[in-house]
Amino acid sequence: MNEAVIEHMRGAFERHFGAAPSYIVRAPGRVNLIGEHTDYNQGFVMPLAINRAAWMAARQRNDREVLLRSENFDRDARFSLDGVEKDEGEDTWSDYVRGVAYILQDVGCSLRGMDAVVWGDVPIGAGLSSSAALEVASIQAFATLANLRIKALDVALFAQRAEVEFVGVNCGIMDQMISALGVAGHALAIDCRTLDYQAVPLPDELTVVIADTMKRRGLVDSKYNERRRECEKGARLLGASSLRDVTPEMLEARQNALPDRVMRRCRHVITENVRVLACAEALTGKNFAAAGELLRQSHVSLRDDYEVSSPELDLMVDLAFGQPGIIGARMTGAGFGGCTVNLVSAGCAQKFAHSLTEKYAEKTGVKPSLYISTATAGAQVF
Repeated sequence: MNEAVIEHMRGAFERHFGAAPSYIVRAPGRVNLIGEHTDYNQGFVMPLAINRAAWMAARQRNDREVLLRSENFDRDARFSLDGVEKDEGEDTWSDYVRGVAYILQDVGCSLRGMDAVVWGDVPIGAGLSSSAALEVASIQAFATLANLRIKALDVALFAQRAEVEFVGVNCGIMDQMISALGVAGHALAIDCRTLDYQAVPLPDELTVVIADTMKRRGLVDSKYNERRRECEKGARLLGASSLRDVTPEMLEARQNALPDRVMRRCRHVITENVRVLACAEALTGKNFAAAGELLRQSHVSLRDDYEVSSPELDLMVDLAFGQPGIIGARMTGAGFGGCTVNLVSAGCAQKFAHSLTEKYAEKTGVKPSLYISTATAGAQVF
């Protein structure tokens, strides 16, 4: 797979810029098995890097200009490293590259101009972190061309800053960490407070199937930032610096001190942290029934307490539990649309995907996109 994409990227670069690229960079998207809306609350998450990625073919320029070609949008964009500003036109996709350049220079990195072709097969707006993948790929491209050595964890931190401070999405660290640090064959259990992480084996008996409802949403325009503010309010009212410090027992004792909506937001985050740790233990011990039940509980909590699901996501999850080989299912990503993640018995993955596609299309008139994915490695430079 990588070899075919590398050839595609090399050919696209040569067609557009008339010469071969110096490097080709890959940074994967991700699916989060469990631990939703916990990362910006300093909690626990457990994503894995998927076999869909953002790619950049790049070479150094002799000036301070950055010329970008998007194969996905059939668009060109250009900016100067001497005055990085957001795109005010139709090429907002370039803001993720611009934001990375802005942050890298803000932390003292000396960058060089770049010609680059950008392409990716992470569905945009599906909750699989196409933006984080592009940010991480962009950092690796800038760093490689400028001979900079940036630790993988710092790549994630700089990419997060680009999305928060430049693009304007108040995201947590999970998406960028798994894109930079993914381990093939494993999920990563990440402590979003300390940034400690542990590779959790994804047993050979299980396969991950991602089901895209085809319902799209924009994070900046959604209620994502509103949920974050509600969590911060709940932590203040509970006398905690973060919901990470609140146990289910503490919340139960103080729940009457919170407005109902804020209490339910807090209850999701606090119980979700417990579920992440329990799921990591269940997968390590190959207790698949327990892992599947934790995914189901997570979806119910996201639907009822955090209110970030949608009719399409709820339907996809409900249908999944009637399909062959299902272990567990839930919505994944920020919500309001996008994808579900399904843990399926490995031998049933193709049958499961085919049946779920048919059932969803029958109910909605919309054909979903389903992806059977392995857990892949994080960002790479070729």
